[in-house]
Amino acid sequence: MAKKIYVGNMSYNTSEEELRDLFSQYGTVLSASIIIDRETRRPKGFGFVEMEEDSAADAAISQLDGKDLGGRNLRVNEAIAKPRPARNNYRD
Repeated sequence: MAKKIYVGNMSYNTSEEELRDLFSQYGTVLSASIIIDRETRRPKGFGFVEMEEDSAADAAISQLDGKDLGGRNLRVNEAIAKPRPARNNYRD
């Protein structure tokens, strides 16, 4: 079963390809995405990686948490799905 990983404190210059390459050292990466701000169109400094095998994901988490990438120490842990609060689209 696939496991989704949160990757935070990334350099704003990190590419999705770099992220995929970094995690692929530990196993098969199904997807790698960096979250982009809607208004500025710039990276927000965090993203997600989905790995095919739980054991590979666990190894990547333990080895990459705190690792320096682009001058920043990564924060890497399992992404936990939280229910999103309802958004109020009305403006006062």
